[in-house]
Order: sequence, then structure tokens, then C-alpha cells
Amino acid sequence: MARRSKGFIELEWTCPNCNTRNKGFEKTCVNCGAPQPEDVQFEAPAEKKFVSEEKASELRGRGADIHCGFCGTRNPSTAENCSQCGADLTEGVARQTGREIDMSTAKLEPVTCTNCGTVNPGTNINCVECGASLPRPARAAPAMPASTGVADAAAKAAKKKPNWLLLGGIGAALALCCVAILMLFVFPSQSVQATVRDVYWQTSMPVQEIRAVNYNDERGGPPSGAYNISCYEDSREVCEERTIDRGDGSAEVVEECHTESEQYCDYTVDEWTVIQTYTLDGHNLNPFYEQPSISSSQRLGDGKADYTVYFSSEEGEITYSPGDLGEFQQFQPGSTWTLKLNAVGGVLSVEK
Repeated sequence: MARRSKGFIELEWTCPNCNTRNKGFEKTCVNCGAPQPEDVQFEAPAEKKFVSEEKASELRGRGADIHCGFCGTRNPSTAENCSQCGADLTEGVARQTGREIDMSTAKLEPVTCTNCGTVNPGTNINCVECGASLPRPARAAPAMPASTGVADAAAKAAKKKPNWLLLGGIGAALALCCVAILMLFVFPSQSVQATVRDVYWQTSMPVQEIRAVNYNDERGGPPSGAYNISCYEDSREVCEERTIDRGDGSAEVVEECHTESEQYCDYTVDEWTVIQTYTLDGHNLNPFYEQPSISSSQRLGDGKADYTVYFSSEEGEITYSPGDLGEFQQFQPGSTWTLKLNAVGGVLSVEK
């Protein structure tokens, strides 16, 4: 798998003491001064912005930050003694690296400054009015576009509470549609007396022979018994971007690519193939199949029969297709039957 670095971005972390958002390279909270605890993870920044090449060169040369084993203060990997208490950092714990950062692009909600009450864009870390540090805002799903002010207000309300009236209306409409379909096609709407005016049948008998059948650009390998085989590989590069926590307040954006290949083949297979179909038909209750003469290299396929009954009624002519020969042979011309019809005139059932 090929891996290419696209650059570095600065992450963020949220102070558990005062909920202030801090830039990744800040080792202590800019609001309350508390050090970032070892178990507080870095988070995706509000905006994906690559650091300068000069800063990237600096980041490449250092490892994960170290938390002091005595006071917990976060120190750079190059430090030998804690910047807070002076303890030897050989007793410290390096931050974990390699975790993939979720860089989903969900919109950040506006955030209100707790110092002066100003509403700030969710991407801001500091208040535009007083400069105070801002808490981390929630991420919201993208709002549906609306065309009017009333619709905008409804959309904002829908974020907080589902519109059960609207959902109920949609559900009721779907239920009505289902009922309407059932009433039209499934449930009988009327019964009529009808007389068999005519019957009709048609049979077909296929003759098969072993023939060479060519297949082109078939995915995967050829089947057993194939010949004249010609295969090729179709390859494409598939790439995925990942953002990897480096444990120092930054993340490396990498592109990992691999090649996916799939085989396609042209080949020939000898198969039983229909070379001719013999049909017969008639207006009686005794259908039969053609029995053509075949050679030693041929065979008869599976015969097929279609049956139709024509009824005369006060509603006009009605046709019905029996499911098998036994049912078909019950419809003697001149016999009377009760037909149950659906709303569009289709026959649901027949009774003598």
C-alpha cells in the first residue's frame, strides 16, 4: 500500500476543567491554566488548515509529547525535565499516537461567549467581541434548504423536536395508498355471472442442440470446460485520506492508495441451445405437444403450455388464464360460472 503525506494540521483539545477549546500546540488551557490531562484526546479542528512548510519540517523531527509522571504537565518530546515541576521526564508517559481523527464536516453550531454574551461562529476559538476563550460548540447535521422564512423557522424547530404531526400525516398517506392498492387489485369488488364462450390453448416444444456459445468480458475466471480463453486484468487505484494523531497537538494527513484488480475473460462453452421451437394451438380442452423428429445430437427441452378461457357476461367479454391443465379442462363451453372481479376488472377467482 502506497502512503503519501499531504501535510500537517493543528488539532484542538477541550479543557475538562472549564470546557474551553484550545489549539493543539497549547499545552495548558488558555482560560484557566490547567494542563491538558493525559486522557484528554485531541479533536478535529473546526477548519482543516495545513501548517506552513517550515512548521511541518519542525514537526517531522519530533515525537509525541510527554506527560510528567509527577504533576501530569504535558511537555515536548525533546524536553528532559518538566517545565512545571522540574521532574525528570524519564518517569513520564508519552502520549499515544496513530489514532485516526474523525474529520467529518458536520456544521458547528454558533456558540455564545460566557463572558460578554456575544454569539460567535462555531469555528471561532476566541470571542470576536471581548477576546475571551470560547467553549467547544456542538456539531449539527446540515439543515435542509428552505425557500421561505416560515420554512426556515420550521427547520430550526425541527432540529430540537421531531414534527410528529408531519410524520403522522406522511404515515397516514402511505397507509391510504396501501389500502387503495389492495382495494384495486387484491380485494373483490363485484361478482358476475358469466358463460364460457370459448377456450384456447397454445403449446410449445423446444429442440436443443449442443452449440458453441461465446461469452465476452465476463467477470471472474472461466467455467470448467471452457476453451478459446482470453483473460485480462482491469486495475484501478483506490485512495483514502486519513488524519493521524501524532501525539504532539498535530495530525498528519496521509493518502493511502492501493490497487484493486479484477479479471475479465472471453471464452467459449459448449451448451445445450434452443435451435427451434415447435408450437401448436387449438380451441378445445385437449391440448397436446408437437413431437418433432430429432437426431442423436439433439434433445427435446421442457414443453410449455398457456391456457385462456373467454367468458361472456353483462359486463362484456372477460378473459381468464387457468394455472394448469386440470383447471383448464373444467371450463366446458356453454357452462356458467361466478366470477369475482377486482376494481379494475381482473378475475380474482372463479366458482361453478
